[in-house]
Amino acid sequence: MYATALVALVVIAVAAIAAPMVLMRTPYATNQGRPIVQPVAFDHRHHVRDDGIDCLYCHPDAEREASAGIPTTELCMGCHGQVWPDSPQLAMVRASWETGTAIGWNRVNDVPDHVYFHHGVHVRNGVGCVNCHGKVEDMARVARFAPLTMGWCLDCHRHPPDRPDYGRKVTALTTCSACHR
Repeated sequence: MYATALVALVVIAVAAIAAPMVLMRTPYATNQGRPIVQPVAFDHRHHVRDDGIDCLYCHPDAEREASAGIPTTELCMGCHGQVWPDSPQLAMVRASWETGTAIGWNRVNDVPDHVYFHHGVHVRNGVGCVNCHGKVEDMARVARFAPLTMGWCLDCHRHPPDRPDYGRKVTALTTCSACHR
């Protein structure tokens, strides 16, 4: 009787510890594959695939900064001041331009605050945007492509894919202090 209760208590304790750890790695918790609704219906398919705009044109900080950054309204209006200048779909962009108020874009990819990630280091070492962000040229609304969990990052650092878009191999930085700062 006591042995059964003790075993049940141990199973409950292990499940209470393991369940959140398993849950945090599921697509439900990581938002993987879930399109993010943005304040302006920005279609990457049109801009990237149809118009051939490179990722780094809108996200130039990705080559040198920790964050890739969000395009400024000024950048958007560089084209849309002439292309579709009166479109109702761009009303919020025009309002942002006129008032100088930034558009409140919703973040798609994010790592926890205790994790250090630097876009520039990855881009300069040949890691293509598609490896972490997926084929945004095929996304009407961008969704998180990769889980961005510690295990996913470590797998890539330990066994980088041998793909032409990678350029040089990823350095096997797998020490805790490389990312946890």
